[in-house]
Amino acid sequence: MSKTFLLRVALLATAILALNTARAGDSPLEPGYTSLFNGKDLTGWGYGANNFDGKTASDDARYSAKDGILTVHPRSPRLVQVLWTTQKFPKNFNLKLEFRAAVNADSGLFLREPQLQVRDYLVAGPYKELKKYKPQDWNEIEVTVKDNVAHCVCNGEVLEDALPIPATGPIGLEADRGQMEYRNIRIKELP
Repeated sequence: MSKTFLLRVALLATAILALNTARAGDSPLEPGYTSLFNGKDLTGWGYGANNFDGKTASDDARYSAKDGILTVHPRSPRLVQVLWTTQKFPKNFNLKLEFRAAVNADSGLFLREPQLQVRDYLVAGPYKELKKYKPQDWNEIEVTVKDNVAHCVCNGEVLEDALPIPATGPIGLEADRGQMEYRNIRIKELP
């Protein structure tokens, strides 16, 4: 084989590898959306009054950010913790995010205050009848909030049709049981 042919094969292999390992945070945003997670650190997130701007992990190591993924780490003994956006969202909005749950993982998405369960649904419930849920793979949750009512779907299947929520508040991600990963967390204000 010629050196030119081997060089071309090597360049092609490098390009394919780069495409396959592209960071999740590098995905372009849809028009009108703002990213809530920069893919590098926990800027814009914190526990209550403090924030983790510029930090790649929370002070208790429960959450970390790396390569476009926000990871909720398991902990023993069990410690429930919620990572909140430092920003509040008083208007109608559409929120999208992707998540990957380890076997029997239990987390949650707080919408101002009420919690939408985000879990390894087919094992941990409560939405055990989902047909499009992909165990231990990436799934998408989309939440549309209009007039303090949230419509929530996972991969297009309804989780909650009319979840009442308060007039304003932050978005939160709960750490409960097992490992959970989040990426491409984005929001768009609606009229």
